[in-house]
Amino acid sequence: MTQQQHITLLPGDGIGPEIMSVAVEVLKAIASKHDLEFTFTEALIGGAAIDETGDPLPAETLSACRQSDAVLLAAIGGYKWDNLPRQQRPETGLLKMRAGLELFANLRPATILPQLIDASSLKREIIEGVDIMVVRELTGGIYFGQPKGIFETETGEQRGVNTMAYSVSEIDRIAKVGFETAQKRSGKLCSVDKANVLDVSQLWRDRITAMAKDYSNVELSHLYVDNAAMQLVRAPKQFDTVVTGNLFGDILSDAAAMLTGSIGMLPSASLGVAGTPGVFEPVHGSAPDIAGQDKANPLAQVLSAAMMLRYGLNQPTAATEIETAVNQVLDQGYRTGDIMSLGMKAVGCQEMGEVLLKLIA
Repeated sequence: MTQQQHITLLPGDGIGPEIMSVAVEVLKAIASKHDLEFTFTEALIGGAAIDETGDPLPAETLSACRQSDAVLLAAIGGYKWDNLPRQQRPETGLLKMRAGLELFANLRPATILPQLIDASSLKREIIEGVDIMVVRELTGGIYFGQPKGIFETETGEQRGVNTMAYSVSEIDRIAKVGFETAQKRSGKLCSVDKANVLDVSQLWRDRITAMAKDYSNVELSHLYVDNAAMQLVRAPKQFDTVVTGNLFGDILSDAAAMLTGSIGMLPSASLGVAGTPGVFEPVHGSAPDIAGQDKANPLAQVLSAAMMLRYGLNQPTAATEIETAVNQVLDQGYRTGDIMSLGMKAVGCQEMGEVLLKLIA
């Protein structure tokens, strides 16, 4: 029996519509081979939504997301909207969507693909075999804590305030995702905090340590965030699964991503409470400088669609087929500009998609 699943598409800004188009065609091709049926609803977010409605996350978009089985997001933002008031910027729409869908866990893989190992700025012997999953808490911490804002003191001086705060329940639920993710991988979990300085991090460490007794098959370690950043560059193979808070995860996941040489290759998943759809998106930005020029690399978007199949729609076989096709494309030497190297075949966004479709077919 054909399985019907509803996907909300958020192409967003910049190169978003181009790479989304490739991913949708790949999903259609995969569906025809695996007795799946996808229905797609396209909605506005980010700068495109601001231009159309004045709101970076219209109520209609959030409603469409809530009614879907999964959400596939491309990219948001661009110079055009950088100077708007904060509440009207594209990034605010992204934060509102995470909160509105209760997306509290972000999974960010950083895997070294052997075909692209020379694209990394680090030595081969440092990064060969690196396979890291960063589990980042998404809806708490300093990005959401109260009070926040720019206030005037008694002396008339302006003072900016943001509050880093975590409750036990917020820590416990992201810790659970971290431990369970580590169980599915090599059984090693590193928790990153700043417990030597921050009270909120001390609570974080206390709760992670207390929960470890329920996961006896997971080896738990702790690192301060500054040391973790250093170790990611010095000896990244020591890491497998990393769990950390919102701010630290934002920074460390990007650092881990660049071990691979190009964030144009990396997908991500944002997962919520049971019964809510996940959001799957590439980690790169909207690249407005190359938008509409057929120069974008669609592979991170395609791999995000694979993560959606695996983590959001429980279709691991279909996900693996997409991932295999991406590896085959790279094996055959096809490269977009961001991952181009000597002797490879340069292609644009559309042609990269066409090669993928031929391999899947």
